[in-house]
Formats: sequence, structure tokens, C-alpha cells
Amino acid sequence: MNGSTGGYDDRSTRQRLAAATQYSSDEIDLESVVVRYENRTDRCTIVPRECPEADRLTTWLSADVRVFVDLDDMR
Repeated sequence: MNGSTGGYDDRSTRQRLAAATQYSSDEIDLESVVVRYENRTDRCTIVPRECPEADRLTTWLSADVRVFVDLDDMR
């Protein structure tokens, strides 16, 4: 047991928050990877480009490709 009531390890949460604060700029260069499937919706995963390999396991966003929109189209 780690003492967290939410089921998350409080130490790793603090480490991720500390790592996130290292980005002093409001702009973060992102990288996307699309995985294409034959029998289901393709998935897109987005991670910070300069993210250390160990942090990539917990610093990402993944969703179905169809939910992403072009930013210029939304402006």
C-alpha cells in the first residue's frame, strides 16, 4: 500500500509534476505517432518531443484519430 487513497503512487505523481515544471516556456514541441489498425479506429499518441525516454511512459495523450481536428479550422 502506498498511502494514496486514489490508488496512485504519490511519489511518482510528485516526480511527474516536478518534471513538468522543467518546461519554462509556454510552448512545448509535441510529436505525434499514428498507429493504424485494420479492424478498428486508428489511434494517435502525442508526447513532448524533448521528453526523456523514461518519462514517455507516463507523459502522453492517446485518442482515436477521428477526434483530432485541425487547429486552423477551429480558429
